[in-house]
Amino acid sequence: MAQKPVDDGQRTAIIRYVPPGVEVGIVPWNFPLTLGIGKLIPELLAGNTSIWRPSPFTPYSALKLAEIGSKIFPPGVFQALSGEDNPGPWLTEHPGVSKVSFTGSIETGKNVMAACATSIKRVTLELGGNDAAVIRDDVDIEAVVGNVAFLAFVHCGEICMNIKRIYVHEKTYDQFLSKMVEHIRSFKMGDHTDPEAFFGPIQNEIQYEKLKTFYSKISTEGWNVALGGKPEDVDSKGFYIPATIIQNPPDNSSIITDEPFGPIVPVLKWSEEHDVIERVNSSKYGLGASVWSNNVPKARRIAEQLEAGSIWVNTNFEFAPNVPFGGHKQSGLGMEWGEEGLKGWCNSPAYWIKHLLRSNSVSVK
Repeated sequence: MAQKPVDDGQRTAIIRYVPPGVEVGIVPWNFPLTLGIGKLIPELLAGNTSIWRPSPFTPYSALKLAEIGSKIFPPGVFQALSGEDNPGPWLTEHPGVSKVSFTGSIETGKNVMAACATSIKRVTLELGGNDAAVIRDDVDIEAVVGNVAFLAFVHCGEICMNIKRIYVHEKTYDQFLSKMVEHIRSFKMGDHTDPEAFFGPIQNEIQYEKLKTFYSKISTEGWNVALGGKPEDVDSKGFYIPATIIQNPPDNSSIITDEPFGPIVPVLKWSEEHDVIERVNSSKYGLGASVWSNNVPKARRIAEQLEAGSIWVNTNFEFAPNVPFGGHKQSGLGMEWGEEGLKGWCNSPAYWIKHLLRSNSVSVK
């Protein structure tokens, strides 16, 4: 990155951005290439060498990219280290690693942060999300419901930025919920050989079993189901689970407080603006949020009070490589992408230069 001089007339401070050395990207299983490359490019642009630690569930994409990279970069500039659980702790605790960028769950992120603390290395964390969508009563339901449904259930809900809580104004709640159920019913379940399939299987058995615990709470916590709800009703081999909508559960229920990371979404009522803002912000998560309204100034008024790293109006999932991305609260630490993210891969020493004094000047040492 370019040097940035700061001059007050008597002295100049030059801020340089220099590469610390070896840096590690720990990449999750849901988007191993997209999220991994989002770490790799700024790492290398900053002048570092990079080690990828892919998820044990998706090792081959990273290994293949490293194979391609070996034909482009000098030896050792980009490497991928796969395996079961051991490589992660080895890398996070190794004194030769200057920074770790981790994308994954809050629980694992805390372990990564603790391991990095042993050698006081830098860490960037992009962790779980429990993103809320606030639907105002002035929306065009027909125009909005399809987008909200897609953004809640795409990739079987296994994306950190999926909409995971939907707050609909009480005036339009029943109509919105009915249209959303109708829309989700049109999404077909199938495997990778079916080009019309929207819902595929859950990515791995561990995640599938975690999701089943949420579905078991439908009866134990007494949730009202507007759609789906019974995993045993899915007549298919594999880790398939039905798209499920929970109707207006209590705010203290686990489907509200925790991130299911699957195709089960609560749709809740709200009436007062200050109340829905407080309910959205009460979450320990702060990755993303969205507001949907035909009145953009009113939507912005709500959006600017939400506590999240990325906030959208009348959209969701909008990203750009020149815009910072990251979470607030327990959804993350630091930012990736954009100039701010690029600086995170650098050391930034300041060099102070005192201007030459005239012979008749007095210098106080």
